Amino acid sequence: MLPWKRVLRPLAALLLTAAVAVVPAATARASGASGSGWNDYTCKPSAAHPRPVVLVHGTLGNSVDNWLGLAPYLESRGYCVYSLDYGQLPGVPLFHGLGPIDKSAGQLAVFVDKVLAATGAAQADLVGHSQGGMMPRYYLKFLGGAAKVNALVGIAPDNHGTDLDGLTRLLPYFPGAEDLLKATTPGLADQITGSAFLTALNAGGDTVPGVRYAVIATRYDEVVTPWRTQYLSGSGVRNVLLQDLCPLDLSEHLAIGLSDRIAFHEVANALDPAHATATTCASALS
Repeated sequence: MLPWKRVLRPLAALLLTAAVAVVPAATARASGASGSGWNDYTCKPSAAHPRPVVLVHGTLGNSVDNWLGLAPYLESRGYCVYSLDYGQLPGVPLFHGLGPIDKSAGQLAVFVDKVLAATGAAQADLVGHSQGGMMPRYYLKFLGGAAKVNALVGIAPDNHGTDLDGLTRLLPYFPGAEDLLKATTPGLADQITGSAFLTALNAGGDTVPGVRYAVIATRYDEVVTPWRTQYLSGSGVRNVLLQDLCPLDLSEHLAIGLSDRIAFHEVANALDPAHATATTCASALS
């Protein structure tokens, strides 16, 4: 049973973190945090920030919990900010991003159209955490999103899948386990290194013309492994390791997306490279 414990431990950690986030999310909803500040459809992009920012949550996340840190950070800097729920499974509240990723990309396409119609902008910028940094690439490549998106910023994205520190290679030793994963949580199965989904997504190159890409990774990532597989290849790509910006930053997979203001500063740089400022350890106080 020891291998099963090793396989389940990272997933259990993700579930625990998501469960802990339910309390602040409920408070945020009660106070209207997701309706004033971000997801405000009366917001009109400014000349300084002419594109709305769409935030795309990660696996087991949702449109509020994943963005209690970054959404206010960007909104306070003058951006019109929006977030969506995607990849819902019937009977599973709050914990999203579990449905087939190609279908989730279709939900993103609908949401981006809604945001562009409301704001009057010609294009949006996308910022995603984990699966949310990878899934939009399907939208850009196969669903016509490249014409509607200026930039995609991935925070710890599993662009080439994950092996969970090699644990996914144990699945073939447990008959039926992989089929069960595909049947019950296809969004998880699609993210395993070498999946049919990722093979199709990455065939012919990582990027599409006309879109800028940024990847912000941490060497302490315990979910998307090896961490270097998060990087993209192609023109218009900036790959950044968080510890190259601040060697003291110990953020792992969840913290880099949920609360790390050093990473947030680099997101802001990626959204507005013409006015970028150096990201350092001091950015944690910015």
